[in-house]
Amino acid sequence: MADGEPDFSSLPLPDRFAHKNWKVRKEGYEEAKAEFEKTPDESHPTFTPFLQDPGLWKGAVADSNVAAQVEGLTAYCAFLKFGGVQACSRTRNTTIGPIAEKGLPCARPVGKASAQEALLLCVELDKADPVLEELLPALSHKVPKVVAGTLTALSLIYHNFGCKIVDPKPTLKALTKVFGHADKNVRAEAQNLTVELYRWLREAMKPLFWSDLKPVQQQDLEKLFENVKQEPAPKQERFTRAQQDAMAVASEAPADGGAEEEAGDDFDEDGGEEEVLDLAEPVDVFPKIPKDLHDQLASSKWKDRKEALDALYNVINVPRIKDGPYDEIVRDLAKSMKDANVAVVTVAANCVDLLASGLRAGFMKHRATIMAPMLERLKEKKQAVADALGNALYAVFSSTTLTDCLEDILEYLKHKNPQVKQETVKFLIRCLRNTRTVPAKPEIKSIADAGTKLLTESTEGMRSGGAETLGTLMKILGERAMNPYLDGLDDIRKTKVKEFFETAEVKAKDRPKPIAPPPKAAPAARKAMPGKKPAMGLKKPAPAAAPVEEAPAKPAPRGIPSKLGGIPKTGTGLAPPGSKLRSKLGGPGGVASPQRRAAPPPAEEEAPPPPAAPKFGMGRGLAGRPIAKPAAAEPAPAPAPAVSGISAAERAELEELRADKERSARTIEDLKAERSKFNNELTELQNQNAQLIEDHTRDVLSIKAKETQLVRARSDAETAEANVQKQQREIERLKRELARALRATALSPPNASSETGSIGIPDAASMYQESASNGHAAAARSGLHMGSRFEGSRPRSYASASPSEDKENPGLESPGFSNRESGLGRRKLSPSYGYSGVGSPTRSSTRTSANATEEDQPRSAEPAENWKRAAEVTSQLKARIEQMKARQGLSRPPAQR
Repeated sequence: MADGEPDFSSLPLPDRFAHKNWKVRKEGYEEAKAEFEKTPDESHPTFTPFLQDPGLWKGAVADSNVAAQVEGLTAYCAFLKFGGVQACSRTRNTTIGPIAEKGLPCARPVGKASAQEALLLCVELDKADPVLEELLPALSHKVPKVVAGTLTALSLIYHNFGCKIVDPKPTLKALTKVFGHADKNVRAEAQNLTVELYRWLREAMKPLFWSDLKPVQQQDLEKLFENVKQEPAPKQERFTRAQQDAMAVASEAPADGGAEEEAGDDFDEDGGEEEVLDLAEPVDVFPKIPKDLHDQLASSKWKDRKEALDALYNVINVPRIKDGPYDEIVRDLAKSMKDANVAVVTVAANCVDLLASGLRAGFMKHRATIMAPMLERLKEKKQAVADALGNALYAVFSSTTLTDCLEDILEYLKHKNPQVKQETVKFLIRCLRNTRTVPAKPEIKSIADAGTKLLTESTEGMRSGGAETLGTLMKILGERAMNPYLDGLDDIRKTKVKEFFETAEVKAKDRPKPIAPPPKAAPAARKAMPGKKPAMGLKKPAPAAAPVEEAPAKPAPRGIPSKLGGIPKTGTGLAPPGSKLRSKLGGPGGVASPQRRAAPPPAEEEAPPPPAAPKFGMGRGLAGRPIAKPAAAEPAPAPAPAVSGISAAERAELEELRADKERSARTIEDLKAERSKFNNELTELQNQNAQLIEDHTRDVLSIKAKETQLVRARSDAETAEANVQKQQREIERLKRELARALRATALSPPNASSETGSIGIPDAASMYQESASNGHAAAARSGLHMGSRFEGSRPRSYASASPSEDKENPGLESPGFSNRESGLGRRKLSPSYGYSGVGSPTRSSTRTSANATEEDQPRSAEPAENWKRAAEVTSQLKARIEQMKARQGLSRPPAQR
């Protein structure tokens, strides 16, 4: 610090990161970088405060002072580099946005490079998706420098890691908007990013954004693409942490340098190889398919059928198709393969090609429906039709596996039509070239037998097809594995198969693991042998006999010296127990590795004491000098008969064990492939089971809803039935009341009836019969129950009625009754008779003699009152019946009739 300025070096680093003085912050960034570089591992306490408070880095990478910002970006790079995955995952959400806004457009090149390196480290340590999520919104920033810097950073990310690690879809979708930016630097960087993506994706990138560009922009990009097309395929230059760990494991696995180098080459090849990604989103084309497609394909006119298929072709002509119920469409296409018109067959094959290529794995369930009809149609001699069918068959194969298609292919290789056989052979060869899985052992035998049979055909094309099939299969398996299938062929046919083998290009190769050579195990055995007997349980050097298969072909293979071990039993020519193993290992009872040529013994072998010299021999190989020659030069030839190498039986046993091992490895691979196939079937069955369970649940709920409705309906029916019974009881009660009233009326004396009849009043019995018949008929027609409709709780009985009540309520009579009965005798009753409504006369008004005594009046008044009450009840019943009918709309009220 300068003189007069306070010293802040004693403050903790987090406090210095947040200090208001930029110099203090800058020194804090520098010291933090130095501390990070000194940490021994990622779990050091130095990282703890910065992991707990990621906001410290937000201010560091976007510091307002340029000099401090450069140091802050450098410190953040060191933090990521030495802090590992945890440092990246906890801070990237906080830092990537400020880096894009302040770091990438930094005025100093060092700061800009540090910002770009920080983004690359975030991708390297974990994964690229979170980085893209935070980085792509910066493309909509209002400052052009920020947008241009973000595009440059994206180009660097894709250049270093490739499109296999970094998903290109989000970037391609955002390119259209960037190409329309007003700043020319932004547009230039957008072109650079597009060219970088084209290096990896080629034409597969165009469907996502190409149609949204202007024609001038498309022409400019096409010119830039022409330069890229001449370049070799790009390779990943920077690897993620997971890839680095895998490479480290792969490099440590081999035992020797040659195997290590081979493993490294294989890893680089697999890791650097980039597959062209299909970036299009699945499109649901099923609703767009014409609804009358099936009817049109059944038309008798070939033009109608072709037009229907053309419409289907236009609908499904998309890169990817969303899976759906295409079973009926595939059956219609299979039926179209038998069409008599070749134009219809060609368009149908093109539709199958598009459908299989779009659905991919989703088309697997339709393979059995469509493949056999297409193979049968290969009899068509027109090349255009054959090419369309071949492309469609290959699209079906691409959606499945060679195992799925092989049965149909081998079946049609036996077809009686030569054209079908020849085109099927071409299809088989194409499948072998493009399959990514090595066929199983039974499949290899079937293909080899079919190819061998084709070599005996009469036509040259079939013979060449058979030879090419065998040569392509040999390319997959290797020459050694293919030798058993070529043993019965003559030299001319073998030569032709070898020619196709040399030129064949396949994507699947059977690479059995090489047997580790034993030379590096020999020095360890030599160190353990001088002056000591080797351990009897030692079994590791047993693979020393690996070069046996090459020994007969090489006259003088180079050997590695090995010691003789142990002391044989004297006095006997028999080897001790375990001598067969010790003879291979160089232990007691024999020489080590007799397959190698003798070499000068090492220095430590020349120094043994003189008495032990006669008991040791010299290692030699199978192509070296005979075993008897050194024995003649030895001072003590007696032990020589006990020295024995690997016999022919042992070599045969070793070869058999190797063959068993190879068969076991192949069986394991076959089982793995079968397990994968079963897993796929299991997944599909689980999906179907889930769908069935869902349908069952829906049906059960529907049934329960119906049952609930039925229970409610039954409850309503029972309620209605109870109401009906209640009304019937009420009707019966009313009938009994009427009957009681009639019986009371019937007890009236004859003079009462004569007197009432003399003035034209109808008889009570006839009135009741008429009213009752009318009332019951109306009730029967309407189907109503009067008990629930009455306004009162119960009608008035005759026993409880009194004359005073009748005088107080003179208007209770039924109007209908009075109207019908008032015309009797064709005269009106005068008020002098006491007739009110129905004309209920009294005994006193009808007397004709003036000398009637007062004793007769009570007897005659009682029947009159009963008659009045009966008429009153009848009129009330009729009025209520009419009211009920009016309420139900069954008849008009009395006033409207």
